[in-house]
Amino acid sequence: MKRRAIIAVLALSSAAFAQDKSPAPAAPASAPQSADLDLAYGAFERGFFITAFKQASELAQQNDATAMTLLGELYAQGLGIPRDDVKAAQWYRAAADRGDANAMFSLAMFAMQGRGGVTNQNEAVRLLEQAAKLKHPLAAYDLGLLYLQGQVATQDQKRAAELFQIAADAGNPEAQYALSNMYKEGTGVPKDLARSAALLAKASIAGNLDAMVEFGIAQFNGTGVPKQQTAGAHLLLKAAQRGSPIAQNRIAHILMAGRGLPANPTEAVKWHIIAKAAGAGDPDLDVYASKQPANVREAADAAAKKWMSTLVALR
Repeated sequence: MKRRAIIAVLALSSAAFAQDKSPAPAAPASAPQSADLDLAYGAFERGFFITAFKQASELAQQNDATAMTLLGELYAQGLGIPRDDVKAAQWYRAAADRGDANAMFSLAMFAMQGRGGVTNQNEAVRLLEQAAKLKHPLAAYDLGLLYLQGQVATQDQKRAAELFQIAADAGNPEAQYALSNMYKEGTGVPKDLARSAALLAKASIAGNLDAMVEFGIAQFNGTGVPKQQTAGAHLLLKAAQRGSPIAQNRIAHILMAGRGLPANPTEAVKWHIIAKAAGAGDPDLDVYASKQPANVREAADAAAKKWMSTLVALR
């Protein structure tokens, strides 16, 4: 199971926005509950942060928890107003005390990072527990990681799986991937390869790169799903093009053998070169490449260099 760092959705930039209109970040996940709140969030999403601040401030005076969370986000990111972690934490706290799950999650991240006060991991866990009970997907996922790793909370694989399930049901691809691994390994849940594959499929469709690789392999080998070598090969090729060294190595083997995709020595050697440059060396592919004619090796090397230079330029 790949260990992932705790997700923090708060932007950490210290830049304050002096003008009213700037490119808008993703809005907090709270759903507007009134026409006035719709206006505040609409202004936020369009980048009119000062307008969003004024409208949210008026609603916060009426004890609107969602507006309080929006104020916390504006202060946390320094959007339209100077960044102020203390004020952000105060607004998040006020909203959390009124039952807003997004505020609970944001306040938990503050407590983890030591923003707006001292670092308090126990408080972060408590807030994540509260938000997870309200089915907040990121809170459930992050809390699941803590239970799985036993770094802050006591290790509890069964509880981790329950929390991942909450987040997975809400469509969180990272949770779907994590839970699929638990079903694959029988960790915290009964081993179930079919259920593991179904979760991998969902996470793959959502664009999780690790899930794409593992679901492609599952399809190719028929693990938990009917064997579909062509579909698996195409998914692995897509993952290779997105930069996965594991997928690049697998697709090199596929193109070498001509299983799932037509054999193509030049492309096979190209992907081997790319995977090897990323640390995924393979002695069998080294031997295969060495046996190819000089024109194939030269074409593959040129194609690999072009691909890698393009990837660097895009980054």
